[in-house]
Amino acid sequence: MKLGNTILREQPLFLAPMEDITDPSFRYVCKMFGADFMYTEFISSDGLIRDGKSSVKKLDLFDYERPIGIQLYGHIIESMVEAAILAEEAQPDLIDINFGCPVRKIAARGAGAGMLQNIPLMIEMTSAIIKAVRIPVTVKTRLGWDDSSKIIVDVAERLQDTGIAGLTIHGRTRAQMYRGEADWTLIGEVKNNPRITIPIIGNGDVNGPEKAKVMFEKYGVDGIMIGRATFGRPWIFREIRHYLKTGELLPEPTVDEKVDLALLHLDKSLEHKEGKSSILEMRRHFSNYFKGLPDFRETRLRLLTSLDVIEIRGILDGIREKWGGCRSSDLTGIYGI
Repeated sequence: MKLGNTILREQPLFLAPMEDITDPSFRYVCKMFGADFMYTEFISSDGLIRDGKSSVKKLDLFDYERPIGIQLYGHIIESMVEAAILAEEAQPDLIDINFGCPVRKIAARGAGAGMLQNIPLMIEMTSAIIKAVRIPVTVKTRLGWDDSSKIIVDVAERLQDTGIAGLTIHGRTRAQMYRGEADWTLIGEVKNNPRITIPIIGNGDVNGPEKAKVMFEKYGVDGIMIGRATFGRPWIFREIRHYLKTGELLPEPTVDEKVDLALLHLDKSLEHKEGKSSILEMRRHFSNYFKGLPDFRETRLRLLTSLDVIEIRGILDGIREKWGGCRSSDLTGIYGI
């Protein structure tokens, strides 16, 4: 598959851009497990052009992450163009425009999925950004604003006509947020539209190898983007790749392996972030790394409340001592959970 100037293997797997998730530490571990293409956290165009510290920090890229894209969101064309020019200076492989975030504070301003209520502005903004930068531009969006306006088939054609290098479609409307099941039928309709020649990447509810295989085979998408299923489970990329290649399901990592990974993830977070934020943003990962362990509530609460690095390392070592080479799935029958 070719995405802009980047050549990817057949059936590539993408790490979705997610706020407070896809920071350098998480990207590091996802790359370890075979993510083919990754993105930064999405960046506010207003924050970037005003030199906001947190927005500028999100432009930090590393060679081992490549290929990687920077995703921008905003509702004003001039601000988005200026932000795209600034983002290009960080030398990503592409710039992605976020027309899909459903969060109220973003969509209500007309940014993210809010742009699905103003398609002419969406097309004008995309065209302006493509003209302003020298690197490829892609778009991520949803099926439509709500069930009465699932307009993605038409919108995909119009976006392609602007010159975008690829399109990612989340199989929900903005009104759905993340509720209900993602509908991949319209994603497949876009992919199989004879007018469409750019790569189409599907997103939504891919939570394991078997689901990924079905989506590739049934809907013919060029790539799959994975978001929430990666929380505390970055090895999902390895699981899917192995299953696509062999048809075999890999066993989940042992508790020992998960502890090693949690410690590595923590170290990388400490490298890239200052103060408490390096620990606070690890909490959702800690909670999910050890999901399924029995009698884990007290240990989990300690992991999720401690701000002391030495204490956290001690808690993780305690998990290793208690569960060692076991796997969460091995304990289910023993403990009746």
